[in-house]
Amino acid sequence: MPSSSQPIFPHEKRILSDLGERIRLARLRRGISANTLAERSSISRMTLHRAEKGASNITIGVYIRIFAALQLTDDFKLLAKDDVLGRKLQDLELRKIRVP
Repeated sequence: MPSSSQPIFPHEKRILSDLGERIRLARLRRGISANTLAERSSISRMTLHRAEKGASNITIGVYIRIFAALQLTDDFKLLAKDDVLGRKLQDLELRKIRVP
C-alpha cells in the first residue's frame, strides 16, 4: 500500500525554503554551476533544483551529499546540537528519581 504524503506546515516549508536558498547562495559564491554541483553530489540536476527550492521530498542523504560537495558537512554537526528542551525534560525526570 503506497504511503500517503504527510502535510507540511507553513513554518516547516519556510525552513526548507531557507535551506534551499542557502544552498543556492553557497553554490553561487563558489562559482559552481548547478550541473557541476549535481554531478559532484551524484544527483540529477532536477533533484538539485528541487533542493534549492526547498522541496519537502528531498532526503537528508541528498542534502548531506550536496553539503559535502560544497564542503559544508561540518554544518550538519550543528543540527540539534544543543537540545535545550530535551535537556530540561531530562533534568525534570532526574529530579523525580529519589535515592534511598
